[in-house]
Amino acid sequence: MAKAKDKDKDKDRAKKKVRDHSAPGLTGDPAAQTAHHAAKAHGRPSTVDTSLPATRSELLALHAEARRRRNAAALGSEDFRAAIQALERIEVRIAAIDRAADPPLG
Repeated sequence: MAKAKDKDKDKDRAKKKVRDHSAPGLTGDPAAQTAHHAAKAHGRPSTVDTSLPATRSELLALHAEARRRRNAAALGSEDFRAAIQALERIEVRIAAIDRAADPPLG
């Protein structure tokens, strides 16, 4: 008797799980309710810092130096944050150069 109750509980949990993860407004087939939605942009858009060098090799040298500064700085310090922001700018510039290459490098 206890096993039958456990099976009923498991079925109820499975139904709740499908319901909890479904997109709002979907009804009917449980398989359709768990379908993924289209990805949307998130975060803030990045801007390319054109004041940085235009060659990948120069940018990689700057990236290595910024990583050294970040690793030497105390976690959470202003120097640490500044190095992280420099890394972000450099990586965005490298990505822009890679996308502009013919054919693209990425």
